[in-house]
Amino acid sequence: MPKMKTNSAASKRVRVTGSGKVMQAGSAMRHNLEHKSARKRRALKADQVLAPAQSKNMKRLLGL
Repeated sequence: MPKMKTNSAASKRVRVTGSGKVMQAGSAMRHNLEHKSARKRRALKADQVLAPAQSKNMKRLLGL
């Protein structure tokens, strides 16, 4: 039986930590940064943990 292919689009958007959490880079950091406060930009810069329901779907797409 052939190997399972991971969904390449999903693998580019998330990463899995050692403990199994699924991390994603947040949105709203591409443009229009001028009107956002420095505090808001620092908060948006950090990676976020995916919600449990979403992480279950992502793990399925990644073949984990």
